[in-house]
Amino acid sequence: PPPPPPTPSTPSSAASDVYKRQAWEGLDESFDRHFEAYERIFARLGLDAVPVEASSGAMGGSDSIEFMVRSDSGEDDVVHCRECGYAANMERATSRIAEIDDGSDRQELEKFATPGVRTIEDLATFEGGASGQHQIKSLVYMLEGELTLVLLRGDHPLVEQKLQDGTGAIEFRPAHPEEIRGAIGADPGSLGAVGVDNLPILADVALKGRYNMVTGANDDDFHLRGVDIERDINVSKWIDLREVADGEPCPTCGAPLEVFKAIEVGHIFKLGTKYADAFGVSVLDEDGEAQTVIMGSYGIGLERNIAAVVETHHDEKGIVWPVAVAPYSVAITVLRADDEAARQAGEDLYQQCLAAGIDTILDDRVERPGVKFADVELIGIPFRVTVGPRGLQNGVVEVQDRESGVNEEVALDGVISHLNGLLAG
Repeated sequence: PPPPPPTPSTPSSAASDVYKRQAWEGLDESFDRHFEAYERIFARLGLDAVPVEASSGAMGGSDSIEFMVRSDSGEDDVVHCRECGYAANMERATSRIAEIDDGSDRQELEKFATPGVRTIEDLATFEGGASGQHQIKSLVYMLEGELTLVLLRGDHPLVEQKLQDGTGAIEFRPAHPEEIRGAIGADPGSLGAVGVDNLPILADVALKGRYNMVTGANDDDFHLRGVDIERDINVSKWIDLREVADGEPCPTCGAPLEVFKAIEVGHIFKLGTKYADAFGVSVLDEDGEAQTVIMGSYGIGLERNIAAVVETHHDEKGIVWPVAVAPYSVAITVLRADDEAARQAGEDLYQQCLAAGIDTILDDRVERPGVKFADVELIGIPFRVTVGPRGLQNGVVEVQDRESGVNEEVALDGVISHLNGLLAG
């Protein structure tokens, strides 16, 4: 029988420290190399992929970078600064918080009736109410089985991923109305955190220092005005929770931010020892000592990249594939397949292209020229060589660039050289 595997020994402190330092340095180096490789890959695909700060989501980890391609059909929102290059997925994006005048004097708490008022908009138009920026929005979530109050400024939407990242909660959902009433005594629309001491209270950092605010009184059809956040509410934790809006100041340089839709085409992040610790994964080093595995996560979505290429490289006629990812680099279209000379010239050019290592497709169908041209344009083959009886009489064919639409007459004996030049350029 084979000898038993070696029994891991307990590493000495000094050797272990050296290994760990080198391993973490290796993770950093590997991460940087993947970043550079991904930038080269996307450039070759013809994609203007913007690296952005991102959330690792349920996978966990750190230094999370997504590569995003601007597209109106994208599923993600990206926040970007043209001035300094700051870029982040909406799940991680921040901005500078503009100063708001709460008034010179701090008011006392006052309860007032708000019959029928259930939304931020209702209270903004209610006589004696307040604008969204002077309201406290109160949401209730069930985090790891515990009801939790979540507070934001009335005009700021919540980014749920920020809430999940900020709390580390795995079990995560909005609370049900009956759960809310049982714990707080009021229905959504009249909720607030003033006087609440039986639930954790998480507040967005944009509320810090605010006073003379309006919030629900935890009594249906009543609200409170004159709320001083730090005086009247026992905040358990301050977290960045809000959604950044287009035009807000960049957190780095203060220039206006832009928000645009994008398609995620790649994602890299450092897992560290999260899963190795959870599953007890280790390897033996050169001294036979057990060391915890340190991991990184690197992914490119092939289908997403294809979709992103099509979304960013097309016109009214169809797809315009970049050469690096085109199904064929060249399409040879024979205008008169029933003309023996044209058909033979097309076949000869096809064989020459293949011999020169050029991916080529030959269209020698007995079909109208317009149909053939439309098919090549729809498929998006980068270059079309048109072979017809009239051109052959003059010893030339027509070469068209799909992207620019430019046509050139090229001598038959110079076609391969011309195509190689186009493909190299």
